[in-house]
Amino acid sequence: MTQFFTTKTISAFFAIIIVLFGILGFWWSFEPATFNVKERAQTHAAQNNHKVVTGYTTTNTLIEVVGAMLNKSGGYLSNDVTPPGIFMDNIPRWEFGVLEMSRDLALAMRKDFSRSQSQSLENPRLIKATPQLNNDSNRWMLPSSESQYQKAIEELRLYQNELGDVASTNTQFFARADNLRDWVKQVEKRLGSYSQRLSASVGSDVINTDLAGDSAATQSTPTSSVLQNKTSWFKLDDNFYEARGASWALLHFLKAIEVDFADVLAKKNATVSVRQIIRELEATQTAVFSPIILNGDGFGMLANHSLVMANYISRANAALIELSELLNQG
Repeated sequence: MTQFFTTKTISAFFAIIIVLFGILGFWWSFEPATFNVKERAQTHAAQNNHKVVTGYTTTNTLIEVVGAMLNKSGGYLSNDVTPPGIFMDNIPRWEFGVLEMSRDLALAMRKDFSRSQSQSLENPRLIKATPQLNNDSNRWMLPSSESQYQKAIEELRLYQNELGDVASTNTQFFARADNLRDWVKQVEKRLGSYSQRLSASVGSDVINTDLAGDSAATQSTPTSSVLQNKTSWFKLDDNFYEARGASWALLHFLKAIEVDFADVLAKKNATVSVRQIIRELEATQTAVFSPIILNGDGFGMLANHSLVMANYISRANAALIELSELLNQG
């Protein structure tokens, strides 16, 4: 009887633990809500007696986005080695998408936005922040990923404080069309990759366009003229949530760009293009009511969430290409 009671108690204990882990995992699966980038920047400036100068909103938004990734419910999960985090993959992929976009913007700030020309010096704060953001996203041993990303936030905050200090003239953010175009071109490539990976959920034969039809172009090893493009069933939700995280981050960055580059966008007649991109990205953040990411055929009875996401991202990417052309015009 005692042995039976002990076995029964242990079974009940483990059942309770599993249920608790399930509830905790469900709570940790909620993504951060979008926020008003302009209001956040103005609030921070008011609290620190800063002036909202050019670049202040973009820098503050990058800080807020990375901070939201680290401080959301459950914290940063990509490097968790204990349950329930170790069993979760959707939110870690969402985090990686946010990281990719944040890294691109931080690099653009270091290489372009903070420099007047190619021969000018890089900002020392951004020199430190960029590699810290590029730390391995799965590292749990010291120094952990979170600690490195937090250090990047601290460096970015120092850069922002120097921007907002009107007495400081050494720290700058240059809102120019050429600087913005360079970043937009990088984002184009990022969204193009997401679109291709999402579209491959149904599988298709595609013509090999690696050499773009250039008869003089060469590549390292020969490939077939027709390629099979198919995403593994086990990678469908990973691609979906990574693209969703990247879209969430880019949505905020473009809203900040609309503030700091307002005059440039108006001069290039590109303000409407930016707003259209933002609208497409907002559609990617619609709540997912299905417990799993469905992968129905293109015209089948079941939905295909990857194709829906690919549609919005492709349209946003098309608008980005148009924006790049507008910025390139005199």
